[in-house]
Amino acid sequence: MSPRQRGPVGRFDEDDVRIRPNRRGSRPRTKDRPAHADAVAGFVVAVDRGRSTCLVGEGGAHARLVTAMRARELGRQGVVVGDRVGLVGDVTGATDTLARIVRIDERRTSLRRSADDTDPIERVVVANADQLVVVTAVADPAPRSRLVDRCLVAAYDAGMTPLLCLTKGDLRPASEVLDTWAPLGLDAVVTSRGPDGLAGLDAVRERLAGRVSVLVGHSGVGKSTLVNALVPDAARATGHVNAVTGRGRHTSTSMAALALPGGGWVVDTPGVRSFGLAHVAPESVLRAFPDLLPGEAECPRGCTHDEADCALDAWVEQGRAGAAGPARLQSFRRLLAARRSTRDDAAAP
Repeated sequence: MSPRQRGPVGRFDEDDVRIRPNRRGSRPRTKDRPAHADAVAGFVVAVDRGRSTCLVGEGGAHARLVTAMRARELGRQGVVVGDRVGLVGDVTGATDTLARIVRIDERRTSLRRSADDTDPIERVVVANADQLVVVTAVADPAPRSRLVDRCLVAAYDAGMTPLLCLTKGDLRPASEVLDTWAPLGLDAVVTSRGPDGLAGLDAVRERLAGRVSVLVGHSGVGKSTLVNALVPDAARATGHVNAVTGRGRHTSTSMAALALPGGGWVVDTPGVRSFGLAHVAPESVLRAFPDLLPGEAECPRGCTHDEADCALDAWVEQGRAGAAGPARLQSFRRLLAARRSTRDDAAAP
């Protein structure tokens, strides 16, 4: 007779405990993750405190915005504006619903920055952008050439096309500023304020049409004003330049991708006062100078391209980089200096 049969009805002791066949307790975990073959494609247009706003059905009649959070299975992989993602769960976009981001597609480009030049941790700012639009005013506030140079370095490193956009062209001849970057062969547009709004806006629209463009610039240069003119319903906050410091207030406090009426996207970013480039190697910058790049083959191992025995000097002296070679080499080394610098000069070039 078993102990259960011997004991009084309704009373139990340790002999009544069942022994599980697996001493570890529950069923062993598997490393296999669900494939999520039914995940819906989305485009991340904003990220705020762990929640991502994704556009689902882009370009279709049933396009909608869906709020989603990153699934645990993605680990520490972060979601940024511009990411192409896969969504599961409630993707209706209805109020108070929440989907899950279970996949982040491979990024074509990644605009990255570090907190400063000594910080080894790089952060992806925007993904899958085609063009980096560096916005600076010709005056009020004065152009900060070092910050512009740093943004150009970041664009070259990311494989993005840089575009220089000069604002407030009514305050000073734009040519005085454009001469600083002329040897780089940069495409540039100029806008100015007038009684009928911003002049030069059509040229900006032409450069942005059909592309994903990121606008970067320090505070007070008129970046938000430019975005509001390009996307009338954007309602980005605008501010004024401090007459004492010459710096602008941070008006845009969040990053957002905004659809352009003629097609394409513009990503507005908060104003920056520094752009850390600790993650960028000199070789990444040199790739933006195809006329100088072949000369690197004769450089000594580990050459920083800014030392006495750098072969680029001989390459330029022999005329192998063309008539603009000396100016191009000077600009290249200025970008390297901007990469190494930890300061953001407020002086005009």
